[in-house]
Amino acid sequence: MDAQNTSAIAVDQLVKRYKGVAAVDGISFRLTPGSITGLLGGNGAGKTTTIAMIMGLVTPTSGTVTVLGVRMPEERYRVLHRMNFESPYVDMPMRLTVRQNLSVFAQLYAVKDIDERIGSLAAELDLTEFLDRPTGKLSAGQKTRVSLAKALLNKPEVLLLDEPTASLDPDTADWVRSRLERYRSAQGATVLLASHNMSEVERLCERVIIMKKGHIEDDDTPTRLLSRYGRETLEEVFLDVARGRRHSEAAQ
Repeated sequence: MDAQNTSAIAVDQLVKRYKGVAAVDGISFRLTPGSITGLLGGNGAGKTTTIAMIMGLVTPTSGTVTVLGVRMPEERYRVLHRMNFESPYVDMPMRLTVRQNLSVFAQLYAVKDIDERIGSLAAELDLTEFLDRPTGKLSAGQKTRVSLAKALLNKPEVLLLDEPTASLDPDTADWVRSRLERYRSAQGATVLLASHNMSEVERLCERVIIMKKGHIEDDDTPTRLLSRYGRETLEEVFLDVARGRRHSEAAQ
């Protein structure tokens, strides 16, 4: 069996151009099942476009993406029910209650025993008292928990996260991270996390891919990145990459 079929996500020489400008320019990586990987980069680095191509929402200009052995976007119908996405920047219909929103998404994902699944997630994510409240009436932290519940409805094997704790206070952010860690451990899910929160990436991720101007600038474990750049935090490594410092220069 080849590497693509044994990888949860396989990206090979992926390119996406918009009017001649390369948003993603020939990147390749493979994620092993059950791993959690951080995808870092400044604004315009190509993270969001990469995630969109992995989800099958954007067609690559060239190169390939496979998720759980399935070619995206050509055969995405075979795998979409086994993956999910979470971002606080994507709003659900505000007039619908939390229960109604989760029910709609559960039907889209062909979830069995919908009421039971919603009840279970509500208990796990401390949402029970908000289930019949309009989603638009919730606080930022409550909306994030609802968004996480939506992302976990179908017990995804692949979970794509875009700034999952953005705009949350430290306590709520820590609460969300602990639930993500618990889910991955229990389900063996593969997680790709795009985040600007370096402490979050250091805590959650066993591997970090750093993008800049559509390219992968570095790819390694957090510990090796810190050692290679001679830094104490990933934020310092991120700044070195963003400002074009080489490993030897960064360590001085």
